[in-house]
Amino acid sequence: MILITGGAGYIGSHTVINFINAGYDIVVFDNLENGHIETIETLQKIGNIKFEKGDLRNIEDIEKVFNKYKIDAVIHFAAFALVGESVTNPGKYYRNNAFGTLNLLDTMVKHGVKKIVFSSTCATYGEPKYTPIDEKHPQSPINPYGTSKLMVEMMMKEYDIAYGLKSIKLRYFNVAGCDSLSRVGEWHEPETHLIPNILKSTFGEGKTFKIFGNDYDTPDGTCIRDYVNVEDLAQAHRLALEYLNRENKSDVFNLGTEKGDSVKNVFDSCEKVLGQKIPVEVVERRAGDPAKLYADANKAKTVLGWKPAKTLENSIASAYEWEKTLSKR
Repeated sequence: MILITGGAGYIGSHTVINFINAGYDIVVFDNLENGHIETIETLQKIGNIKFEKGDLRNIEDIEKVFNKYKIDAVIHFAAFALVGESVTNPGKYYRNNAFGTLNLLDTMVKHGVKKIVFSSTCATYGEPKYTPIDEKHPQSPINPYGTSKLMVEMMMKEYDIAYGLKSIKLRYFNVAGCDSLSRVGEWHEPETHLIPNILKSTFGEGKTFKIFGNDYDTPDGTCIRDYVNVEDLAQAHRLALEYLNRENKSDVFNLGTEKGDSVKNVFDSCEKVLGQKIPVEVVERRAGDPAKLYADANKAKTVLGWKPAKTLENSIASAYEWEKTLSKR
């Protein structure tokens, strides 16, 4: 039985589907603060998954799950992930992301569960000193969100030394796209990600998409980011667990396409996929946005055998189908 924390959320729900399709037995643990019960209901129609509502900040909640099921390994997504909110409310991020994970690790040790795949982030690197960013890049996060994820990575390293708890840390870049069959998708309130916000601007009169700055040191003046498809990302989590089962050793991997796309290029691709013009306005830069962020993911390709299969246009098309589904709810 595989425990997936945060399995009602965006990346978690897609990973649940990937594991279902590969024949795994799954129990999802989620407090539904950012996830949705409708997502759980959809997942239960796809496969025979178990759902336990609970909060990692309450160790009794997670203890009940380990007492009820024989957990073999954990895929850990449950976290808050809004950079701006982490700056204005850092305690929320340290209590949930760091302390909540500490509760999870302690419960795993108590029950003899020694394998975990962790949803980390490129935000642990902070301002890039070079691109593409590889796993050896210095980690110096510039916001509490990135710091909370780095704290978890450090805890996992120490728990390996102390208890033999093996972990794979997956540091991924910008996630895009939705389930190819529009069963689950990106459903955030508020939505902060680029592609869904471009697409949402097409669903109502008077909405204009804003580009934050066009004077960066990039070919077209807009920020460059690495957009990895969520279904490709879900596959990487399964490959990471299978690697952990084979090799029984901790490691860390970047996940990205190794190809940066500028904000303008993403915007143009959205117009191309939708076949329509989208109102746009260029406004001032946002504080703290680096000009370029993209991955060196060669290690994941070489060691895990992972290779992203979907294009940016694939991600945009699936995201648009999901947005149409979401707009009818």
